[in-house]
Amino acid sequence: MTAEQEKGGETLLEGFASYCAVFVLALFAFGFVFQNYMIPTGSMLKTILIGDHVVVDRITFGKPAKWMPLVHYRSIRRGDIIVFIKPNETNMTLVKRVVGIPGDHIHLENGVVYLNGKPQNEPYTAKADYFLPYRDDFPRVPVSEGMDVTDQWAAELPSHIDNGDLVVPPGKYFAMGDNRPDSLDSRYWGFVPKENILGRPMFVYWSYNMPEQDEDITGLGPRLQDMVHTALTFFQKTRWSRTFHRVV
Repeated sequence: MTAEQEKGGETLLEGFASYCAVFVLALFAFGFVFQNYMIPTGSMLKTILIGDHVVVDRITFGKPAKWMPLVHYRSIRRGDIIVFIKPNETNMTLVKRVVGIPGDHIHLENGVVYLNGKPQNEPYTAKADYFLPYRDDFPRVPVSEGMDVTDQWAAELPSHIDNGDLVVPPGKYFAMGDNRPDSLDSRYWGFVPKENILGRPMFVYWSYNMPEQDEDITGLGPRLQDMVHTALTFFQKTRWSRTFHRVV
């Protein structure tokens, strides 16, 4: 044992090993426990803003693992905000709020959600200033040509209707955006399968004031130009007050 070790000091090699251990744990956490996601659209306004960057918890809604007994697991509840892969579009990730769980009976009447026969008070939602029959009286109004409803959902929808209510089947969830007038959600493409759900957003770690169309930027040149613009306007366009804002 060296004199340094006898004094309780740490050798250079031991210090390097400690830093490596912390780095490996961080990689594990962000690879398996947490994930970051940027919000590109306004479908969840005012709960989540365009340009919010959120940390997503990938564990809570997952399948319990015996080798991680201290981790908290729970089932998905009504009102939970979820991050998920859009059904039948594996390259698109969405964020919506769970409105109905398996077995629930749901319908909308003049934009108000009725859950198992009872109207819901949803103060976090944005209401429409104009009426659209299919969107606001769902599922009473049949799908017609020109709507943003997928063909598969248009064919499947009638089989889930019972006495004017949409019945959520086992293993699936009905999800809607908080910005109800401007959200393409389960009303338009169907239920969210449990296996498509990636996790739940926990908090905003960075919020940048950006236009909604920025999600459509393609090509190396425009992307580099956008990155430079973001770097130059980082301080003035960052919404500092939303840092560590909890997503509920």
